[in-house]
Amino acid sequence: MARGKLRIYLGAAPGAGKTYAMLSEAHRRTERGTDCVVAFVEHHHRPRTEVMPHGLEQVPRGRITYRDSAFTEMDVDAVLRRAPAVALVDELAHTNVPGSRNAKRWQDVEELLAAGIDVVSTVNIQHLESLGDVVESITGVRPRETVPDEVVRRADDIELVDMSPQALRRRMAHGNIYQPDKVDAALANYFRPGNLTALRELADLSAVAAS
Repeated sequence: MARGKLRIYLGAAPGAGKTYAMLSEAHRRTERGTDCVVAFVEHHHRPRTEVMPHGLEQVPRGRITYRDSAFTEMDVDAVLRRAPAVALVDELAHTNVPGSRNAKRWQDVEELLAAGIDVVSTVNIQHLESLGDVVESITGVRPRETVPDEVVRRADDIELVDMSPQALRRRMAHGNIYQPDKVDAALANYFRPGNLTALRELADLSAVAAS
């Protein structure tokens, strides 16, 4: 069985439009007759992104109980049984809830690829494992969730989702990225223009290196 192909939408920061772009691609593929499903998408209650899965087939999520609370994760077995041509799997660096089939979502994706399913995914530049020190020096925050660089380098296609720092800050100010109570703190800290410019340059360099 031929291994599936991995396509990644790479962004410089949250809110750049990676998930929206991925879902837009899914609609185009579906309209052309490709068997495409949503395996896991996280819209973070962003209005424009929230409506995008409508009209696409969605594989029900698996439910996991951890410390008396219920969580949902991608149901890898359900996706494998469905065996679509293409599966959308958001947030490649995500850490699964303890008790999940795999510790990390990129490991879930590896299973789908091994089964011959093409995967379209998303990741922000700060989540690349090797860039932890650099990102911390830029933003003052060390990423908690990471994905091994080789996983991203092995991707068959990397699409840079680019947005200027000014446009990204406007999106934040308009409430299109985080909830209103988090906007001011985000603009004053992680989303400072200098931080976003440096992260954007990192994303540009990584996309070029991977091409």
